[in-house]
Amino acid sequence: MLSLNPYLSFKDNARDAIEFYQSVFGGDLQISTFGDFEGMVQDPAEKDLVMHSQLTSPDGFVLMASDTPSSMPYREPGGSSVSVSGEDEAKLQGFWDGLSEGGTVTMPYDTPPWGGRFGMLRDKFGIDWMVALNAAQG
Repeated sequence: MLSLNPYLSFKDNARDAIEFYQSVFGGDLQISTFGDFEGMVQDPAEKDLVMHSQLTSPDGFVLMASDTPSSMPYREPGGSSVSVSGEDEAKLQGFWDGLSEGGTVTMPYDTPPWGGRFGMLRDKFGIDWMVALNAAQG
């Protein structure tokens, strides 16, 4: 079995971001810091930064995130979006409401010409999201 999972990079707020995503999606969260592993810390001030985190939601989503230490180049996110879709209207509405909290809606979560519901936003951590309720078939 293989999986393809979003891995989000942050400068120094990965913990806040992944805990926010846990509040939206629920699930189990594992966080390892640079200080948890001997030899991984080049700057002692960065020992509490997230080296790796993984959120596994009850719906089977796996979202990973880490901080970028000052010894590595950091590029702000751009040119990609994380997409969440399905048939559970109430759950998708909850995801939309949670992700949009403190963020910027770039396309309201509404009925597009192809049916269902669709919206786009940039969350408060600068990550772009698309939420789609699949159109009813029939």
